[in-house]
Amino acid sequence: MSYAGRHESAPTSPAGGVADSSELLAAAQAWVEDDPDEATRAELRDVVDAASAGDEAALADLGDRFAGMLEFGTAGLRGALGAGPNRMNRSVVIRAAAGLTAYLQHSGARRAEPFVVVGFDARTNSDVFARDTAAVVVGAGGRAVVLPRPLPTPVLAYAIRHLGADAGVMVTASHNPPQDNGYKVYLGDGSQIVSPSDVGIAAEIARVDRVADVPLPDDGWDTLDDEVLESYLREVTGVVSADSPRDLVVVHTALHGVGSETVARAFEAAGYAAPLPVPSQAQPDPAFPTVSFPNPEEPGAMDAALELAEQTGPDVVIANDPDADRCAVAVPGPGGWRMLRGDEVGVLLGAHLLDRGVGDGDVFANSIVSSRMLATVCRARGVAHEETLTGFKWISRVPGLRYGYEEALGYCVDPERVRDKDGVSAALVVAEIAASLKAEGRSVTDRLDELAVEHGVHATDAFSVRVQDLSLIDTIMAQLRAEPMSSVAGVEVSRVDDLAAGDGGLPPTEGLRWFLADDSRVIVRPSGTEPKLKVYLEVIEPVDGDDLGGARSRAAERLAAIRADLEALTVP
Repeated sequence: MSYAGRHESAPTSPAGGVADSSELLAAAQAWVEDDPDEATRAELRDVVDAASAGDEAALADLGDRFAGMLEFGTAGLRGALGAGPNRMNRSVVIRAAAGLTAYLQHSGARRAEPFVVVGFDARTNSDVFARDTAAVVVGAGGRAVVLPRPLPTPVLAYAIRHLGADAGVMVTASHNPPQDNGYKVYLGDGSQIVSPSDVGIAAEIARVDRVADVPLPDDGWDTLDDEVLESYLREVTGVVSADSPRDLVVVHTALHGVGSETVARAFEAAGYAAPLPVPSQAQPDPAFPTVSFPNPEEPGAMDAALELAEQTGPDVVIANDPDADRCAVAVPGPGGWRMLRGDEVGVLLGAHLLDRGVGDGDVFANSIVSSRMLATVCRARGVAHEETLTGFKWISRVPGLRYGYEEALGYCVDPERVRDKDGVSAALVVAEIAASLKAEGRSVTDRLDELAVEHGVHATDAFSVRVQDLSLIDTIMAQLRAEPMSSVAGVEVSRVDDLAAGDGGLPPTEGLRWFLADDSRVIVRPSGTEPKLKVYLEVIEPVDGDDLGGARSRAAERLAAIRADLEALTVP
């Protein structure tokens, strides 16, 4: 997580924050003096002045800014922009870059001078943080190259292996709110960091006492031309068959992110018509003016795209999140346009790749919180399937991975080139599926119905409990452990896995999982990137003959009953 950490250079209380107001003011003044950015220096000075004058709100604000150093973990860094150690700013980024570079130097990198490639999206200060990262690497004796302009995260993930780098950094907060930014770290295999790398990097970051002591040259790194992007675009077309149909009309939204150009060029390179862009959301804009939350899963985020679909009548709507590593899909139906759940897209892609054929040793995978339907399909085909912890840092490391997905709209359809979720290549495979079905006079909905009839209705749902006080999450988890559920929605609990203890055969992670006697499943876990508790639900309802509608209705009823019970237990 990236919300509550420890600021090692300031006096702290047992909870990790600064001990009292005098020490808080002293720590803030020291931070101001060490901050290389005039804008955040001025911001923090104003807060310090107000707090010194007795403004309680300013003192509370200062306390939050110094509650701890923004924690570096397997998600890298992610948090609100602003001054202070518990915010995203140049001081925090420079420390992170210095820690990463030192880790590479001390952990047996492939060369004496570590080579780091840096990418960035179009969020506020992403380019500044990218430049600072490159400067730190060069100042420490390494080599750094920076992508030429704001580009999708998958291009950075591709560039690491394409260029033979020791590590990669992507400055992005993905689908977080506009006021956030983040710092995602990959190692030389092109995968996101996992433990113990995150612990090692965090330890090196903690050794950085003052930013003023970190060498920060004005030049020495290289800014790449478009060669990496052109190579990515050439290779990404390999995810679709050369002889599959290409007659397809697509509406696409980038949600004010960096995906528009890359997606359009990828479609054209693969032989499809360029998607119809949503004009109000096609250009990068860090203010995200048309959406309150730039995540395709959030209510209202897809309204503009679906409105354009109603006007133009495309075959499918595709959306990317702001850094284009996620892919959302909407399809037409009797009641109008419908957003597919991430699990529906996940099994649709997986079944399609299985239909195209797999090699010996190929493995399909999905995260623990995703539907079990892909595992069922793989079992029916005699293909290996693995379940992993949440996040592509785990999915991408499955040996022999051919395809992996997680329900939060993340799909890896081409792990040989991008060992991470990739919303661009996923969009191409969605296009191939839709175009192939269209040529047969069928639809995406028809294919999902066929899979449900063959393998059973796997109905999923999820909800989040957002909190201002992170301790509430610990309280809820403790209560669920102290007072274990014996039944849910009137169905007996047959098995409980405490994921923190490693139950279920996975590495320990905070969370609980319940299986019910009717094979329903419930998972509760804290988010790794946002201040919220997430609850995941799944029921499985077999289809008797051609009674698909009845099976779906029964599954929906069971799912609603389970959700009602879990909301009563988890919503404060």
